[in-house]
Amino acid sequence: MSPKSRLYTLVKAWKNKPFQEVRDACGDPWLGLSSQALEEHQSWSKRQAIGHEPIFNGKGTKLTGTLFRPLLASTDMQLLRLFMEGLDSVSYWYRSGRFIPGILPIPAHALASSKYIDALSDLILNSRLPVGLVTLGIQTLPDSKLEESCKEGLLRLRRLGVLIHLLQFSGSVEQLHWIEELQMEGVHLDMTLFRQTALPTHLLSELRKSRIQIYASNLTLVRDLENATLLQADHCYGGLMMPPLSRHQMLQINDSRIAKAIFSLHPHPQPNQNGDK
Repeated sequence: MSPKSRLYTLVKAWKNKPFQEVRDACGDPWLGLSSQALEEHQSWSKRQAIGHEPIFNGKGTKLTGTLFRPLLASTDMQLLRLFMEGLDSVSYWYRSGRFIPGILPIPAHALASSKYIDALSDLILNSRLPVGLVTLGIQTLPDSKLEESCKEGLLRLRRLGVLIHLLQFSGSVEQLHWIEELQMEGVHLDMTLFRQTALPTHLLSELRKSRIQIYASNLTLVRDLENATLLQADHCYGGLMMPPLSRHQMLQINDSRIAKAIFSLHPHPQPNQNGDK
């Protein structure tokens, strides 16, 4: 065999080598995570699901994270498998030399379950990801009966270095109480809700005093982008900026190209009578 063909064989073998994912350290079949579910998880990864929504800084000049959208509509039986997929992607980016934080949405009733918290804790610990790369996104606050259990579960996960965001922030008194008590790092505002109503600038200025990051979500019209700019949002995401991508496509994002594309959407200053800007 010639040296050239031998090199081709080695490269082909390396390319076909299975990626070491989080599931390798989590073989116990708990909460519906049977061998069949693991096989489905393998095929899911191979298909490179289009589910990672890129998040950018307020100026659109830098990729600052992702939102794993499949978890937003997951069933109880899918939750852990999809959470593993989200962790796998963050690990994949980290091993590839990209520090891309991932926001993984979790329903409140799962956070109130000790079994789910045990499982999530095992997955997070086995991922061996550094602090700051994994964020739990609370979709809605729990019912009053589950409040204490949910807070206890969140505090357990926070001890592992997990960040906490509130995904559907509306400014209610109850939400503000949770944000303060759990010392959340971020809140997400759906910008489609503010097309006809006043922007909550005073409320957000109060939150910024606590150094909470403001995320403007669901930007689909130029009007939404303008409102996000008026709010001085720290982060922005939505179909207007960039649609969801696969985890491999996320690695191809170039910050300079992002800035060029997104800034073209911003209104440009009008020249004065002398032709100056």
